[in-house]
Amino acid sequence: MKKLSLLAIAGLSLLASNVMAAVKSEAVSYELDGTKFVGQMYYDDAVTEKRPGVLVVHEWWGLNDHAKNRAEELAKMGYVAFAADMYGEGKSTDKPEQAKEWMTEITSDVDAWRATANAGLEQLKKSDKVDAEKLAAIGYCFGGGTMMQMAYGGTDIDGVVSFHGSLPSAPDGTEIKTKILAFHGNADGMVPPATVNKFTEQMEKTGADWQFVAYGGDVRHGFTNPNAGKYGIDNLKYDEKADQRSWAAMKAFFDEIFK
Repeated sequence: MKKLSLLAIAGLSLLASNVMAAVKSEAVSYELDGTKFVGQMYYDDAVTEKRPGVLVVHEWWGLNDHAKNRAEELAKMGYVAFAADMYGEGKSTDKPEQAKEWMTEITSDVDAWRATANAGLEQLKKSDKVDAEKLAAIGYCFGGGTMMQMAYGGTDIDGVVSFHGSLPSAPDGTEIKTKILAFHGNADGMVPPATVNKFTEQMEKTGADWQFVAYGGDVRHGFTNPNAGKYGIDNLKYDEKADQRSWAAMKAFFDEIFK
């Protein structure tokens, strides 16, 4: 048998370590007020120490591949990420009418909306891989609005990030302790200038540490979702540049809050 060179051995060792170190995914079932939920936990099994946890909340379509893919990317970055289920049973749809029905059902009761999001956060905190003192949450569309409700409701979390979120205004008298980062497309017809103006005005009144980033040009709702244009809604459109820029800004935000 021929002897392997040191370079070859090193290459084999690197290959073996890459095979062993992989992002794992686990379904997590939980319950709130009689409703069963099924989320998805993602983590790199090569990391042995506890690390920050990030909650991911889906668009109004439900817990589909978009939210799961983002959670997987976060796990590759070294976080533990939990793609939460906000509708129950991990369901999702590609039908706007159904998505609107599910979203309206949960957003009509703000207390229940916040409680459902916090139930997902609790699943993340329960993981023995998570440093429960270092937590953040990100959300898309409906999930972005969910981020605001978590902040308004006083959820104990280091920071929240909204991507093309619905931007509900903070109620008068709200005090916000968590840091906020929100991304918005300037051509988003679903969240018009009046809504944006009211959101930013109320943010100032809360005394929060907040950032709002608007992308100019034809950046519309759903700009982070590569499948946005497939749903038959004119206002939904993927924008690669805005997607990449917002993700990079989120990384910098996490570096800040988790330092």
